[in-house]
Amino acid sequence: MITAITNARIFDGEEVIGASTILIEGDKIISVGGEIPEHAVIIDAEGGTLLPGLIDAHVHTSVEGLRDALKFGITTELEMMGGFTKQGRETQLKGIEDIADVRSAGMGVTAPGGHPDELMPGDGEIPEFVRKELEKMSEEDRNAMLAAHAHDHGEAPTVTNPDEALAFVSEQVRQGADYIKIMIEEGAVLAAPGLPVLSQDILRTAVEEAHRHNKLVIAHVLTAEASQKAIEVGVDGLAHLFIDRPETTPDLVRRIAESGVFVTPCLVLNSSIIGKAAVELARDPRVSSKLSPDWIDTLSASFNTYPQGSMEDNFRNVMDLHRAGVDILVGTDVSVPVPTLGGLAHGASVHHEMQLLVEAGFTPTEALRSATSVTARRFGLDDRGRIVLGAKADLILVDGDPTTSIADTLSIREVWHNGRQT
Repeated sequence: MITAITNARIFDGEEVIGASTILIEGDKIISVGGEIPEHAVIIDAEGGTLLPGLIDAHVHTSVEGLRDALKFGITTELEMMGGFTKQGRETQLKGIEDIADVRSAGMGVTAPGGHPDELMPGDGEIPEFVRKELEKMSEEDRNAMLAAHAHDHGEAPTVTNPDEALAFVSEQVRQGADYIKIMIEEGAVLAAPGLPVLSQDILRTAVEEAHRHNKLVIAHVLTAEASQKAIEVGVDGLAHLFIDRPETTPDLVRRIAESGVFVTPCLVLNSSIIGKAAVELARDPRVSSKLSPDWIDTLSASFNTYPQGSMEDNFRNVMDLHRAGVDILVGTDVSVPVPTLGGLAHGASVHHEMQLLVEAGFTPTEALRSATSVTARRFGLDDRGRIVLGAKADLILVDGDPTTSIADTLSIREVWHNGRQT
């Protein structure tokens, strides 16, 4: 069956194009513009804008998280620590179609007792959010999820020297990690100062081993100092934007630009760390109608661990990077419905992140690129992020024109994932 979406304003991942019709067959886009076959099923998109499926470049997710993401037109989530490596996907997601695609770093390279241990319950407990997931599952799925979350309730492998870093990275690759994550987090902005951080030599060894396996390396950083350390060991991307703005910021921006790394600022997270809850977003009926009460409560809360920070500094930081030619990706760091990790929700926060980028100084079109083609290009996801011949039919149709008013991305009329309307 061929589906023709007609009379659409089409943002192809880079710009609004002249064509107003695309054809879908199976899970692929088979034509952009051109004639409509007589037997095609026609969907009139009059008054709407067709976008590529959106990508969240930083999540920690679950089946329910992937399901919520798809409701908001996020057709791919990139997990920055968790169990959805290739091996994890094969054991946990087989046969489930009503969810976003996911790629994963597997477990992150961190010191014993280092980030994110400070966010996890102690005494070997299984986190409450995992318990809730387990209650909904078959025995087979339950066992698979327990294995995926072993790092939350068991003893995680330790990395204390270069040899252990080599072994750890190799094990993540063996399990089908799509890229590698390293942690450079001293804890000050998370109200946990003094967290152990691996030495530069150990981190550099992990990066070099990942590159030997042709894997990107993304570093968790939240300060300018940590960002500098990440650049020094040769990472490919920064998983956060530094929340502070020291006098040395211009030099750091120059070094980041010269290194060619990308930055996923997660402004929604930094806003939450500063103490700003996403209450207005939670009250938007386009959001509240799609989320559970637990997620509404979480979205309406905040981390509030660094109230001395300012969004103005964050906006200046991200615009300095943007003007210097650094690729900026849309990501959120959304994880679980726990108010202490608040201000975030799967799917909804991608739209919020684009709004914050525009508030910082991006044009709406630039923000849309950061949620589609830029992320796809930097992660080598060549089959998505664009509306072009042969691409996956991952699409979102919204009312209005988000290339002039970014908030229109939430006015979702239809979502297609792998060519299927969701």
